[in-house]
Amino acid sequence: MLRLIVLLLVLANAAFYAWAHGLLLAWGVGPTQQSEPQRLVQQVRPEAVRVLPPAELQRVEAQVAQAPRPPECLQSAALDPAQVAPLRAALAGWPAGSWSLDPVTQPALWIIYMGKYAGVEQVARKRAELRQIGVSFEALANPDLEPGLSLGSFPSEAAANAQLAALAARGVHTARVVQERPAQNGLRLQLPAVDDTLRPRLDELKPALANKPLRPCH
Repeated sequence: MLRLIVLLLVLANAAFYAWAHGLLLAWGVGPTQQSEPQRLVQQVRPEAVRVLPPAELQRVEAQVAQAPRPPECLQSAALDPAQVAPLRAALAGWPAGSWSLDPVTQPALWIIYMGKYAGVEQVARKRAELRQIGVSFEALANPDLEPGLSLGSFPSEAAANAQLAALAARGVHTARVVQERPAQNGLRLQLPAVDDTLRPRLDELKPALANKPLRPCH
């Protein structure tokens, strides 16, 4: 009886092997063929695909890293009148057409403010507390409010107060709404096409801009 069982197992294994390897397809028996010919048709120049050796891959990556970045348009916020003359002097050596000072009306801005604090250590503690309750914060644009934190900026006092009420429900109790800047008319610096030639010279403008960042043009 045991010999019969062993013989049946050997025959079953042999039959499965023949079925799995398609040896019985001539009799209409075999596994379903897994093929996707439509994918082969969709290939674009498959003969151009090749595996790069490590040395050549590093060379290609270095070439990509050194490729020139496309020019970008940058602009400042509205400038204080006292900033204009120093900025013009800093831009005197820049190529013609690489910059302009355009009239701009900057609306008033309100923020949800926390501060002033005694020092950077207290600011760090407040940041940690805000992270624990999932409240985001951002740097202040008005140096007169430092050291402190902004929990968001808003185009109206009403909008800021509405968000302050929502934050109070989440455990923020020491913040208040303040006007970060009043509405003002002035000039705005625009650099329409900052390329790799001009990017290293952006540092020349930081003193005249009071280290305020240049942002992508709208």
